[in-house]
Amino acid sequence: MLGHRPLILEDYVTILKRRGWMIIIPAILLPIIAVAITYRLTPIYTSQTLVLIEPQTVPDTYVKPIITEDLDSRLASMKEQILSRSRLEPIIEKFNLGSPGMDMDDKVTTTRKNISITPIHSEIQGSGGLPGFFIAFTASDPHTAQLVCREITSLFISQSLQASQASAEGTTQFIKGQLDQAKADLDSQDEKLADFQRQNMGTLPEQEQSNMAMLATLNTQLDAATQALTRAEHDKSLGEALLANQSSQQVQAPGQRAATPQVQQLELQKLEEQEADLKNRYTPDYPDVITVQREISDLRKQMAQAPPPAAPATTTAPQSSRYDSPGVLQLRAQLAAIDQEIQQKKKDQATIQGQIGLYQGRLQSTPLIEAKMKDLTRDHQTQQDFYDSLKAKMSQSQMATDLERRQEGEQFRLMDDANLPDAPTFPKRGVFAAGGFVLGLGLGLLFIAFLEYKDKSLRTERDVWAFTKLPTLATITLIPEAKGAGGKQRPLKDRLKKNVNPTNKTLANAGG
Repeated sequence: MLGHRPLILEDYVTILKRRGWMIIIPAILLPIIAVAITYRLTPIYTSQTLVLIEPQTVPDTYVKPIITEDLDSRLASMKEQILSRSRLEPIIEKFNLGSPGMDMDDKVTTTRKNISITPIHSEIQGSGGLPGFFIAFTASDPHTAQLVCREITSLFISQSLQASQASAEGTTQFIKGQLDQAKADLDSQDEKLADFQRQNMGTLPEQEQSNMAMLATLNTQLDAATQALTRAEHDKSLGEALLANQSSQQVQAPGQRAATPQVQQLELQKLEEQEADLKNRYTPDYPDVITVQREISDLRKQMAQAPPPAAPATTTAPQSSRYDSPGVLQLRAQLAAIDQEIQQKKKDQATIQGQIGLYQGRLQSTPLIEAKMKDLTRDHQTQQDFYDSLKAKMSQSQMATDLERRQEGEQFRLMDDANLPDAPTFPKRGVFAAGGFVLGLGLGLLFIAFLEYKDKSLRTERDVWAFTKLPTLATITLIPEAKGAGGKQRPLKDRLKKNVNPTNKTLANAGG
């Protein structure tokens, strides 16, 4: 009545007692069959090796590593290269891998499936990278699996060394080419800057201060030349007046030889100029200043006491005559010298003015030259910085290349050699036996459940109630047919007497 009413633990125990053999037989037979099947399967052996990734011996603060690619990516790239057809075909032919009837493409595919690469991730938090990886190869023969595993491991190690050295040397060659080009560009910038400085010599920004200082000096010289020219012209006027006075005195009587007012006025101007010059350099108590002031006072008194002139003095110097006195001749020589000095001062003044104009032009053109100079200097500095950075990178690359050649950089180190498997990885008889046992139990339980569900027998009061919904007055156990001696069926009376069980009789109130 399985499925027609709720079952209790007693029901399950009864079912197991009645049909337990249906579970025991499959649970015993199926493990035996599974173990027997393992003897018919081709065993597969797996050889495994451990490769550790050792960092470079020199700290990266001294020598920067050339290869900065992630180890996962590098390992995947090397795996694809090693598992390529060109690398696997020699191994397949050397160790005769694959079935005899397979073509080369199928052998290559099968060999790739039999190779496994398993990275080992670090368990230390924050360490990053891969400490190593496992290489495994499966084959039907343990010696073949070991030899092929060794061959693949050697390929990984050699490929790592070749890739590191090739990367370091390639980087060095590339940087060397870039450094040569940068040097050529820097030399070109140097030539441009030198030509510009040569063409604009005197107007460069760094020469602005010197130009301003030179301009101030020239202005001072121009002022001095102007003052000297003014004094020379004044001396000339005074000399001409004295000459005119001397010339007029030659034709006068000795008692009438007196200084004319014009001469006195010129002398007064000369003394006043001398006084102003001395006061600029000395204090009023200086003896020379006091002497000049006394001479000016005396001359002014003489000019105040002098009678008015009879006739205006001529301003034209008398012509030289052979009857001139030595004083007149001396004055004429002095005037000639003063004329030469005036001409020289005028030439000096013109020269200084020309130089002032030149330096003023330089100062006016300095901002434009400075702007062009900044552009050239900026380009030159940029090229210089680029060249310096490439030079530093070249030094680092050369050290890293030398490090790789010495095999002191990051490299793969064989930690455990490929092992010789002593037991197949497939099939495992213990796993097959356990699987057969579980499968036998499952099939036995399913078969029992199916039979109990289809069984309509009434074995307990609860079955009667579940089927008829009527109270039970009495129950009689099932009386199996039995045969007596000689194979004859026993009489019903005897069977009833033997199988009646007083404990199975149940009396119930029909109305209750």
